[in-house]
Amino acid sequence: MDKASNRDLQIFAALMAFGLVAPLAIYPVFLMKVLCFALFAVAFNLLIGYVGLLSFGHAMFFGFAAYVSGHTVKVWGWPTEVAILAGAAVAALMGLVAGLLAIRRQGIYFAMVTLALAQMVFFFCLQAPFTGGEDGIQAIPRRPLFGILNIRDDFVFYYVVLAIFAAGFLIVYRTIHSPFGQVLKAIRENEARAISLGYAVDRFKLIAFVLSAALSGLAGATKALVFGLASLTDVQWQMSGEVVLMTLVGGMGTVFGPIVGAAIIITMQNYLAGFGEWVLVIQGAIFVATVLLFRRGVVGEIAAFARRRRNHAEAAAAEKAEKVAA
Repeated sequence: MDKASNRDLQIFAALMAFGLVAPLAIYPVFLMKVLCFALFAVAFNLLIGYVGLLSFGHAMFFGFAAYVSGHTVKVWGWPTEVAILAGAAVAALMGLVAGLLAIRRQGIYFAMVTLALAQMVFFFCLQAPFTGGEDGIQAIPRRPLFGILNIRDDFVFYYVVLAIFAAGFLIVYRTIHSPFGQVLKAIRENEARAISLGYAVDRFKLIAFVLSAALSGLAGATKALVFGLASLTDVQWQMSGEVVLMTLVGGMGTVFGPIVGAAIIITMQNYLAGFGEWVLVIQGAIFVATVLLFRRGVVGEIAAFARRRRNHAEAAAAEKAEKVAA
């Protein structure tokens, strides 16, 4: 294991340690919302940060999985754990279909295809009888997890959500640090070169797209149970924009950037809720400022600063060693 991977795992362990004690001081429902959107952003970052594909339609996976989870629990009476997995599975299937339609396009054309597909899903959810239309699916019950764990208690359910987030994060982390992940990075840097080396580029991109969709669905399915609600808000295009903003603010292509970005945006929304629609204006201003001034995002800028400090220290040490040797 190299130093970077060891450092990443140490940071992750510290985050998990903080997560274990956080509900003692912070409202658990707020923390669960942050975790759900952090997982959503981590899943989205797999696609844009490590494959170089910008999707404007990821809300269709997040939101539709919420509907699936809510409907299967409330109407069909499925166990909670099965409903969450069902939401993720349906999102993966949607990702496969959407990926097959969009993956051969590049740049803005890929983004527009995903946006068009997401709008189709939005209007389907608006009209379909099982989604509840504009009212959505409300009062989704939290059935005992595995038949024994009382997740109606927010404190208990928080640790379940924390475990789901940790599992999703580790799946993404393992993916980007595997040989498969190295191919994804090669595609991002120079797709033509990856093709010339004999890689089935479209297949790699499709697998990454499906995995990103499945984890986005996992986040959405969990979020529906946290709030007992699946609504059109979860599947409309603004949700796709929010996850883009979270990823850029935190740091696209960084391991922990999406988590930080999600925490910043959700905290801002929570504290500025009284401003109504002005929250969207403030989010837009933050997006513009990030693109113009902090293109690497919060974590990216911190990492770049630490790297410069380390390089400067190494150069100074080498210069000192040369003087001593002379």
